[in-house]
Amino acid sequence: MTVSGGLAEAADEASRAALIEAGRVLFAGEAAFVHAAQTLDQLPAVRGPEVAFAGRSNVGKSSLLNALTGRRALARVSATPGRTKQLNFFDLAGRLTLVDMPGYGYAEAAKSVKEAWQGAMFGYLRGRPTLRRVVLLIDARVGFKPADEAAMTLLDEAAVAYQLVLTKTDKLKPPALAAIAATTAAVARAHTAAHPLVLATSAETGVGIPELRADLASLALP
Repeated sequence: MTVSGGLAEAADEASRAALIEAGRVLFAGEAAFVHAAQTLDQLPAVRGPEVAFAGRSNVGKSSLLNALTGRRALARVSATPGRTKQLNFFDLAGRLTLVDMPGYGYAEAAKSVKEAWQGAMFGYLRGRPTLRRVVLLIDARVGFKPADEAAMTLLDEAAVAYQLVLTKTDKLKPPALAAIAATTAAVARAHTAAHPLVLATSAETGVGIPELRADLASLALP
């Protein structure tokens, strides 16, 4: 199934249902780790569209990638924040590449590692012609931190489209979730490079996963 646009552009329930189904089919297909890069000269050859996942260390990037693809161990889930120091590329049915980026803002990471990663990250974001979107994850339990604001500034400067996605929403009660969702939507509206649709997700319960799949499927090859 070929789709265009995303959930934010769905005109009616039928269009929304078609997008949800397209996302389900795409993410139910073959998914595999294909490449890792620590420096820009190690990046794989450019081919199809890419979606990168970024966020603070321990925000739940690997858990979300596993939930999206329905696989328990596609991306390694580490108990040690800041462990990932490279860009990990996963091929999704030959139609979309998912890129797991190292977490930022982990206090115990060596300063030299932080500086090297920030330089490589900006280089990747600014120079990758097939990068269609960055999914910027925000831990719903703690909200926005200075490191998140810095990441959004970096994305704005790189002129890269990004989408704010809340993680770990199962840990919040409805009033607290509604409050952080409203705050996140306001933040998105204040940044021209931010996607208008903010999604609240939980890798544990599956909330928001079909919607995120649907939105990303609109970026994939037919």
